[in-house]
Parts: sequence; structure tokens; C-alpha cells
Amino acid sequence: MGIPFVPPFHGGRNLTSRTFREGVNFAVAGSTALEDSFFAKTGVKIPYANVSLVAQLSWFKELLSTLCQNPTNCKRFLETSLVLVGEIGGNDYNHAFFGGKTEEQVGSFIPQVVKAIGLTIQELIKLGATTLVVPGNLPIGCSPYYLTYFQRYEEKYIQDPNTGCLNWLNGFSEHHNNLLQMELDRIRQLHPHATIIYADYYNAAMPIYVSPRKYGFTKGSLTACCGGGGPFNVNLSMLCGDSASTSCEDPSEYVSWDGLHFTEAAYRWIAKGLLQGPYSSPHLITSNCASIFKNRGFSDH
Repeated sequence: MGIPFVPPFHGGRNLTSRTFREGVNFAVAGSTALEDSFFAKTGVKIPYANVSLVAQLSWFKELLSTLCQNPTNCKRFLETSLVLVGEIGGNDYNHAFFGGKTEEQVGSFIPQVVKAIGLTIQELIKLGATTLVVPGNLPIGCSPYYLTYFQRYEEKYIQDPNTGCLNWLNGFSEHHNNLLQMELDRIRQLHPHATIIYADYYNAAMPIYVSPRKYGFTKGSLTACCGGGGPFNVNLSMLCGDSASTSCEDPSEYVSWDGLHFTEAAYRWIAKGLLQGPYSSPHLITSNCASIFKNRGFSDH
């Protein structure tokens, strides 16, 4: 596509503001939409230092002040920028589920997670953003890590006959996504000048799980490339990168990299569905731009 990699905000402190004007990434591994105080109150342990969406928005404002001298200039700058909000919220649920919380307990978090995302979007619009992409949650019931974790709960371990996924967990993801889309519709009515694009990660990913070989994933869709053994190559006490873990020879044959994250090959198909297919609303790419992607080889696998 000819677009440079987006540098991380903290890892790129030695970069110039001119470089940051081309894009910057505020994401932090394992970060949540909700703040630490929420998890402390609900008894969910966060295994490492957390950086919530509120903190990431604060960093955004900090950097913005160095790129434009006053609010008027900042609004003009953001009017021609694309702001990606997430995917965020998945880790709120991951930490809770893997910490032993029930489906009902974690489900009660969803409205608050969606509210936190909505408040961030409205603050970005207030700052001047007019084009925002907001991804939904992925089908976590197809995650090798979730499949491994819930093997211990026989009553919860009913795999879909077509995909092998856990439908109740996928239903959880769909519930989050439905509430998120309702929130986006509400914000669109409040700010009709802003274009808020919903990126449907869930439905962009599901075809891969239904027909993995059709997309070149000859090792199936539920086995991780890198891990510590077991039916899904996921060992909850030995993660990818640990000294005793192993990785496959060709990650492009796998959907999952480490049980929680996709391989680059899988992400490519998901991105194609978002950029060229029906999985963004409104569409991310116009017909005028489609030829650019084709000419740059994006339509090939």
C-alpha cells in the first residue's frame, strides 16, 4: 500500500514530530477499555501494568499539542486524519474469563466497556476528528487459547460441528458487537458531520474458521503455530516465546499464531475483507481507491 509502519508513541520518543504526523500507535499489549479501579472493585486481577483507554487518550492529547499550536489548527489537522479506535475491550473480557469469572459476571461488563469506547470517540470528535474506524470484537469462541482454557468445564465445552468453535463465547462477542454498533449509531446522530466506520472483525474472520483450506490454511484454524503442545498447541503454563515452547515451520499455513493472536496470513484475509469486502460500514475503500490496492498486489494472497 506504500504506507509506512506506524511508530509506537513511547517506543518512538526519539522520532521527530514530522514522523508522528504520518501516524502514531498508542496501543499497549493487554490494555483494557476500563480503568484499573473497575477491575479492583470487581475482583479481576490484571497480570501486568495496565494502560487503559483513558490513559491512551491522554497520550493522544499530549502528542497532539506538539503537532499543532492551537485548538483551531488541531481541528484542521484531525479533519484530514484517520483515527482507529481499537480493537479495544477484548482484554477486559480476557482478564476476567481467565481469572475465573462466569459468563454472567463478564457479560455485565459489556455495557460499561461500550460506554468507555463511546466516550473516547466523542472526545476525539470534540478535538476535531471527523473520520474514525471502530472495530468490533473477534470470535473468541474460535480462539485456541479459549478452547484450551474451557476444556476444564465440560458443561461449557460444546464445540460447533462445523467450525469446532464454542458458540456461547462467539455469542458473547456478538453481544458486545451489537451493543457497540448501537452506541455508534447514537453517536452518529449526535455528530452527523463525522464519519464513524464500524469494522466488523467478527464476520471478516468467521469465513476462515468455516472453510480454512479455502483460504490456504492447510493446518486448520484451531491449532496455534507457536505454543506448548496439547490438542490446540496451547499450554496455559507455557506460552509462545517460553524456552520450552516450539513454533511451526510455516506460519502461513495456520490461522492462529500463539493461541490468542492471528498469523500475518490470517490478518491479511481479514484486512482484505474490511478494505475490499463487505465488512466495514460504511465502506472503508471507495471505488476510486480500489484500483490502487489492486495495483499494489493487495488482492493477491
